[in-house]
Amino acid sequence: MDARRAQLSRGGFAEAGLPDDPALFKVMSEITMIAHLADTAFSQVLPPGVTTAQFGVLNRLVRLRCRETTSQLAAAFQVAQPTMTSTVRRLRDKALVDLEQDPDDLRSRFVVITPAGEAVRDTSVDALSPYLSLFAAEAPDLNFEALLEPLTRLRTFLDQRR
Repeated sequence: MDARRAQLSRGGFAEAGLPDDPALFKVMSEITMIAHLADTAFSQVLPPGVTTAQFGVLNRLVRLRCRETTSQLAAAFQVAQPTMTSTVRRLRDKALVDLEQDPDDLRSRFVVITPAGEAVRDTSVDALSPYLSLFAAEAPDLNFEALLEPLTRLRTFLDQRR
């Protein structure tokens, strides 16, 4: 472990996991750390009062071009129903989403993004651009387009087995 600490103290980086750990475990560990660090960076550029959890809902509704019930959103984000209900309520209070009655089940309502919600999502992504450009300049050898396909496959695999 002393060699790893020395490498870090010189400004280097250490792989996630130990040398004998399976490569896929190291990949998953890296993804976990990247997710945490990205979440922190992203929270710094979101509009005041918008959390990363709220942005996640807006991004999902835009990305999938869908409307979903609070239950469907809770399942997608793997959070408790009351947690998602609170998130949706806060988004609705900000006029970033609206609720539409399900014509097939009057007890159920769909969460739909508003034009203001789409604008907040787009503005937030744009606000992250300087940070992304800085990283791209630091890592010009990385082909981010090439990373997308294997990461999407891994996410899909995990999502289908949760």
